[in-house]
Amino acid sequence: MPHQSCFQSRQAEPAKIQPKKINKEKTMPEISRRKLLQGAAALGAASALPASMARASGSLAAAIYPGTWDEAYRSVVAPLLAENYGVDVDFDPLWAVDQVTKARAGRGIAPFDCFVLDPGPTAAAREADLFDPIDASMLSNAGNLPDGMISADAATVNVQVVGLCYNPTAFPEPPTRWEQLFESPYVERLGLTGFQTTFGTVSLIEMAKVFGGSDTDMEPIFAKLQEALPKVAAVTGPAGLPGLFQQGQIDLMYTNTNNVATLKKQGVDIEFMAPETGAITFSTSLHIVKGSENVEAAHQYIDTAISAAAQSQLMMPPYNMIPVNKQVELVDTLYIDSIDDLADMVVHDWNVINPQRAAWIERFNKEITK
Repeated sequence: MPHQSCFQSRQAEPAKIQPKKINKEKTMPEISRRKLLQGAAALGAASALPASMARASGSLAAAIYPGTWDEAYRSVVAPLLAENYGVDVDFDPLWAVDQVTKARAGRGIAPFDCFVLDPGPTAAAREADLFDPIDASMLSNAGNLPDGMISADAATVNVQVVGLCYNPTAFPEPPTRWEQLFESPYVERLGLTGFQTTFGTVSLIEMAKVFGGSDTDMEPIFAKLQEALPKVAAVTGPAGLPGLFQQGQIDLMYTNTNNVATLKKQGVDIEFMAPETGAITFSTSLHIVKGSENVEAAHQYIDTAISAAAQSQLMMPPYNMIPVNKQVELVDTLYIDSIDDLADMVVHDWNVINPQRAAWIERFNKEITK
């Protein structure tokens, strides 16, 4: 049966942003080594710089996902970081693949101090040796996270849950199994999206499995997609699915609970359901970029992001992020009752997925999106 929820409209008020402190005795602002080197390189005059020109310890740069994540971290995490540690953060909105590409292109100069990544890009960045270690002893909130969420180079800050999402007015009896998406009356109201996102990739993998495929064999799901293509309501990019659902052009899709909560808040008839094989979960984590000049500030940023003060606000609309801090009491708009529920959900090995994913994306775009 679908998990029914009573959406709470209350939204926590973000902390006020603290003004930057100005040292009037200084006649020249401190400039980051990365910015000086980048500017020097642009002028064809890059050279070694003295340690005195290192970036001020009270600031850092952090990559952040554009959109909701950018808004959430600017509104919640940045003010708390300034208030508790006196650290100012400069956000660089970049999707995960772009973060990894930019870090690789830095050639030893960290373009920012912290990544935010999903499992696939995390595995790719780790393989490329783009992370500096994380010292859990520098994180006052580390003990409030479940075991395994702080590792040698990663700190989990959010978990996502993926499953089936449907319009209860269109489907009083919704599908309960992945394979039903390709049967009438469901397939005619289905919105398809490909492997570009983590939620799309893991959903299609689970569909492949029920038709005899595996993490490395997508042939069964591509065959089903080809067969269903003349019938489906829409094929679109991941960002297009919520809009199509809101407009009533589709009544069924696979996505994460964040999108469901956002649409429900907007008055859309939508419910989330875990398929019989189980809901899917994956984590989003923060990492310190190899060569960061602001390691202490990076740890303070991570510590702030996993704190109960930040996570309790990020959990509320319009952000709807599932918290990982055990001190935070979950609201019922998140579609899980406890962080412990994650242990029973489906997870994937991205070291297996990554080498094949680019080919899957290309094939979906060529054969299905057309």
